[in-house]
Amino acid sequence: MIKPDQPARDTIAPSDLTFGLSTCKRCLWLKYWFKFDMKKEFPLVKPLADSQEEHFRRASMPDISSTLKPGVVKQWGQWVKSAPIKINGFETRWKILGIYDLLGHYEDGTVGIIDCKVSDSERDNGPFYAPQLEAYAYALENPDKGKPFPVSSMGLLIWKLAGVTETSISELASHSHGFGVNQHYVPVERDTEKFSALLEELISTIEGGMPDSGPECNVCNYLIKRAELQID
Repeated sequence: MIKPDQPARDTIAPSDLTFGLSTCKRCLWLKYWFKFDMKKEFPLVKPLADSQEEHFRRASMPDISSTLKPGVVKQWGQWVKSAPIKINGFETRWKILGIYDLLGHYEDGTVGIIDCKVSDSERDNGPFYAPQLEAYAYALENPDKGKPFPVSSMGLLIWKLAGVTETSISELASHSHGFGVNQHYVPVERDTEKFSALLEELISTIEGGMPDSGPECNVCNYLIKRAELQID
């Protein structure tokens, strides 16, 4: 395979720092050089996430979690783009580009990133999603344009479905039902040193030759098994 002179994109998706490196470096490499990415369908995720985000617009930060400082959610669903990333003092061609869910503005002038999750997965924890949230923080503190926003908190706002809620007779007659959720906030600790090392690993992976596929990559394993079954 001949590597192009230029990659298909020059921006890094925050989610690739969480899912890309940990799943399959080959798929990650193909995505950035050839814009080759398997489309993923999650029919219910977006409407549920949109409902969660809309519910907390202009919410008080302490109402979301008593651990958060006084402030208000003033921004949501906005793109953030960083200045070119520097590795070991040298400027790379890569920038971070992504959309955060909620951004709280604290009274002390700092901001707090909140990533909304509607899920029941065991991986919904701070350490797993820390790289993704750190990427948003990096873009906010090192913007491509405009003023920087100092980030003083990061966290996950998780909704787990708790079953069908009690329904009145009139609602039953109109075929209207509802689902309840259990909500909890998970603070995510910042570790800029670890994030910088991960960012360097990702950029080194992309800039190098095509790496081996991940041993647990469902896409690569499927393609390999399919190729083995082909008959001349």
